[in-house]
Amino acid sequence: MSGGLKEVRERITSVQNTVQITSAMKMVAAAKLRRAQDAITRMRPYAEKLQAVLSNVSASLDSSDGVYSQKRDVQRVLLVAITSNRGLCGGFNNNIIKAVKNAMSDGTVEYHVLPLGKKANDAFKKDKSTEPEGFGEEDWKIFDDLNFDAAQAVAEKIMAQFENGTYDEVKIVYNRFINAAVQEPTFEAYLPLEAAAADTAEEGPDTEYIFEPNQTEIIERIIPNSLKVQLYKGLLDSHASEHGARMTAMHQATENGGELLRDLRISYNKARQAAITTEILEIVAGSEALEG
Repeated sequence: MSGGLKEVRERITSVQNTVQITSAMKMVAAAKLRRAQDAITRMRPYAEKLQAVLSNVSASLDSSDGVYSQKRDVQRVLLVAITSNRGLCGGFNNNIIKAVKNAMSDGTVEYHVLPLGKKANDAFKKDKSTEPEGFGEEDWKIFDDLNFDAAQAVAEKIMAQFENGTYDEVKIVYNRFINAAVQEPTFEAYLPLEAAAADTAEEGPDTEYIFEPNQTEIIERIIPNSLKVQLYKGLLDSHASEHGARMTAMHQATENGGELLRDLRISYNKARQAAITTEILEIVAGSEALEG
């Protein structure tokens, strides 16, 4: 019985240590979430408004007016899969990887995957047939030091690959941040530019634009800048979602560890009580034997 008690004591100690770790990780994730949430909260209204303006502007342009608006027969598609560098965040990474693989199961076109984040790179690097062209190892390491300059460099490579005809379509796949407990896997069209829907244009304010200095200037400067902002927004969304998912996962792990500790302590007390009862019975039996 003493061997059983020792084993339970060791398990209790192990679970206590694990609970301390998960609790600390939860607090760290909460602190990082606060900063990441502030960043995406500030960026999202600007990015969404800029994308709406861009959609309305692109609706007034012919496909010949800008390379980023050209509609082509889709033969090759680039999927930009945004995940995190680390795990322990529930289904955060697996949801994106699964969504990308489901999209690639459509055999009508050729898919390539640009992983942004170590987990996506680990998931897709083994399949050389999906390796994208024109990108390097530094791209998937973007979360080592996430900033606009790094996002801009990746966006420029994506635009260059679309411009030279390597890819006919580009989509971004990431977790959109809703709140700390909810992250929504999202497919977002990146290239070619999507024109604003007719019903949206009718419901909104007047979308007539005066181009200053001219349409060419708009195409050459505003459109590339807005595409860079759009990618950066997706990265910030994913970054905030990662910390929210990790905080939620560590909170659940801490609660589960607490429940396991209660069960182990009950088992330990029962085993200890049984051992004490057995020892008392042995003493009583021995005493009666001596008296006899």
